[in-house]
Amino acid sequence: MLEAALYLIPVTLGDTPHDRVLPPYNRDITSGIHHFIVENVRSARRFLKRCDPSTDIDAITFYTLDRHTPPEAVAGFLAPLAEGLPVGVISEAGCPAVADPGADVVAVAQRKGYKVVPLVGPSSILLSLMASGFNGQSFAFHGYLPIDGGERAKAMKRLEQRIYNENETQIFIETPYRNDKMVDDCLRYCRPQTRLCIALGITTAEESIRTLTLAEWARHKPSLPKTPCIFLLYK
Repeated sequence: MLEAALYLIPVTLGDTPHDRVLPPYNRDITSGIHHFIVENVRSARRFLKRCDPSTDIDAITFYTLDRHTPPEAVAGFLAPLAEGLPVGVISEAGCPAVADPGADVVAVAQRKGYKVVPLVGPSSILLSLMASGFNGQSFAFHGYLPIDGGERAKAMKRLEQRIYNENETQIFIETPYRNDKMVDDCLRYCRPQTRLCIALGITTAEESIRTLTLAEWARHKPSLPKTPCIFLLYK
């Protein structure tokens, strides 16, 4: 019987074969769990079926954890742990609790003294940093930058200042349909010599990871697909 713990279960970053990015051990873990905290029930059910087609989905209890979940409900999702049963956390893509609401339930588990077990899987943040050629000793991830033009300009100038003052790689993301707008804003608000890495579709068939100065990007401006991207800035 699987040990009672909160298991953080990574999923693929796109339509990628599981055996390319997820170890068989993860499947052994998921098959022993019948209570899952998930960002989206439909995609979680599909993921578990792909892990093991013999899984009885109807025998599994799902708790939805997203930006609409009231904070007072989160602790209740861990009730099975108090009964000695394992609980899994599954996000929409990549590693749960990293740029993900799963962090809230992990915080509760840590406060209550429950064991937390992170499983191995793809993180677009770390994979893009690895492939960028930027500083991997000092870096910061900022999630989404402000949408408002004035606030975004201030944020980007502030991040760029940290690159030159602190030798720190700056990492952020954008909603896929605004990918091209993000490139435009980088060109508008940052220095021509600053380098930008655009990492899209990581681990998928359309994966592309390229680093150029902003002056070079201006001469070869990309037209990005509506695909999840990671943007990294460095000097």
